[in-house]
Amino acid sequence: MAGTVNKVILIGHLGDQVKMHYFDGGNSIGRFPLATNEVFTNKQTGERVTTTEWHNIVVRNKLAEICEKYLSKGDKVYCEGRIKTRQWTGDDGANKYMTEIHVVDMTFLTTKNELNAPKPNASTAVDEHPKKEISTDNTTVEDDDLPF
Repeated sequence: MAGTVNKVILIGHLGDQVKMHYFDGGNSIGRFPLATNEVFTNKQTGERVTTTEWHNIVVRNKLAEICEKYLSKGDKVYCEGRIKTRQWTGDDGANKYMTEIHVVDMTFLTTKNELNAPKPNASTAVDEHPKKEISTDNTTVEDDDLPF
């Protein structure tokens, strides 16, 4: 194999609001923590254990603005992107590092508004709010018209 791959796929919950930074020229960047969980049973104690891994998510420009507008703490999202590590010198002169996930595709799985909305009755079988898929490649929002 001639090439290399740097691809990350995460499904998790926002740990905080999207923090936005705007730059001259109209560019913007959004950052938020994303929590992913792993649940397993400890074979020695039989106890169910949940571990949480925190990821630093970075979104840019139009995707960042969409995330700021529609996402809030606790929302579940699907993120696809690549790992990047930043390095800088801290106030104490030591080198600091931060690993981030630079997201290029995202799908909102649940939002607070959907979770707090009243449940439809059994006679309402059609989903009135299909999932939205957001991509920075073509900056379009597509409806998912699959029936399941």
